[in-house]
Amino acid sequence: MMNEAPTADASEILDSLTRAVVVIDAERRITRMNAAAESLLHVSSRQAVGERLTQLVPALAVLADPVGQALAEGASYTEREMRLALGPERTITVDCAITPLDGASSLLLEFEQLDRHLRISRENRLIAQNQAIRELIRGLAHEIKNPLGGLRGAAQLLEAELSGDDQKEYTRIIISEADRLRTLVNGLLGPESRIEHAPTNLHEVVERVRHLAVAEAPAGVEIQRDYDPSIPLLPAAGDQLIQALLNLVRNALQAVGDSGRITLQTRSHRRFTIGDRQHRLVARVDVIDNGPGIAPELQDQIFYPMVTGRPEGSGIGLPIAQNLVNQHGGLIECTSEPGRTVFTVWLPLEEA
Repeated sequence: MMNEAPTADASEILDSLTRAVVVIDAERRITRMNAAAESLLHVSSRQAVGERLTQLVPALAVLADPVGQALAEGASYTEREMRLALGPERTITVDCAITPLDGASSLLLEFEQLDRHLRISRENRLIAQNQAIRELIRGLAHEIKNPLGGLRGAAQLLEAELSGDDQKEYTRIIISEADRLRTLVNGLLGPESRIEHAPTNLHEVVERVRHLAVAEAPAGVEIQRDYDPSIPLLPAAGDQLIQALLNLVRNALQAVGDSGRITLQTRSHRRFTIGDRQHRLVARVDVIDNGPGIAPELQDQIFYPMVTGRPEGSGIGLPIAQNLVNQHGGLIECTSEPGRTVFTVWLPLEEA
């Protein structure tokens, strides 16, 4: 006679699920939660059981109406892409399925975190956007630079034929404006040669940027640092990374004006995906400012050339920074709300 395999109890089955599961009773008190829910909500099952759902996790107050309807009607509900603020610096996006149990005397809440899928989708969109912009600019650059060279050469020949300084002033303006336009186009294109990578200390790069920023910052601006000293050397072109980070920090300086706070923060993450490529280890550099934030209508466009929220801005600093980081296999992302704007630079710590 064959031995019967031992059966797992309900708790073991729940804890084996990767989806976060919370069970509440008719009084909306938590009766059970699995390990995935503990990880998602940052609370232990021992602490949670017996507590009201919204007292334990105030952000879940957004579920008050659908939970009430599910209890009253015995019907299932699904809430999609809910943003839950679980802490001062932790906001997650989840789908929530609400299923009545035992004749609607209790409810099963299933949470699926979407942030990783949404982030990968957003990153792929940013990468594709940057590649499309580079191809567009490269085509336009050739169309602009060819006649520009002829225009500048003609102005130089004309200047040689003129005798009066008053007349030469006009040709000098032509030459000067032609040079300015060529510099602008070259800046949009970024470096023409392939970037040579060498083992680089990230904190030497960030510190160089900090020193330059301190020299430029008004007296009322404080520039803080919060570094993770365990980050190893990364393959990079140090000068290009300095330029990329300096563009971000200068943006932050312009955002805070004459008084404010900018924080340069570094961290490392294991098994992290950038776009559709998974890396064993990546470095993260955050440039955080407490300025007024980026207007919501501009947040999806800030990496487009010539898009800026300032009348005096050129709108090329962020596209150049994104391009330089992309050439290191990395990516720049941005989140912004009034009082806190974060530009995050992700950099692989292994050669692409």
